[in-house]
Amino acid sequence: MIELVVLRKFRIHEEAALLGSCVFAASDGLITTFAVVAGANGALLAPSVVIIMGFANLLADGFSMAAGAYLGVRSEIDFEEEKGHNHLTEHAAITQGVVTFFTFVLAGIIPLIPYIFPFSNKFVLSSILVFASMFFVGALRSKFSRKGILLGGLETLAVGMLAAFVAFIVGYLIDRYIL
Repeated sequence: MIELVVLRKFRIHEEAALLGSCVFAASDGLITTFAVVAGANGALLAPSVVIIMGFANLLADGFSMAAGAYLGVRSEIDFEEEKGHNHLTEHAAITQGVVTFFTFVLAGIIPLIPYIFPFSNKFVLSSILVFASMFFVGALRSKFSRKGILLGGLETLAVGMLAAFVAFIVGYLIDRYIL
């Protein structure tokens, strides 16, 4: 009976860790890729440059996030083994890495969609897609926590908007005053 309770708690912990990785990766994929888009727009760079920089960031950062997730779980495994416990497996570490990578890339491609296809007002459309997606990620996150959907969505949206604003201003200032 005690083993069943411990196993259930561990399973909930594993599911919560995957949910946390998904929320973190989706949010980070949206924010960092859109920061590249916003910074490039602030510097008035060509759409082709936005695509190149965006995809370079998307894949490199996605891999970095996945490697970090994998190594983080591996550290937990090593720590538990050192203490005589063995709840996590290599499979858990690999799963965390894979889930993190694909969630990051799927969310991170959203800011690039208007640049891939022949849309006008690419930056405006990208902003709308990203801000709606960020609100959705925050609202989804709140479904699994004690926050309300509106508060969770607005919180995540506010963080993303701040990051985009900073990136846009940096691109603008560097283009105008340094280059």
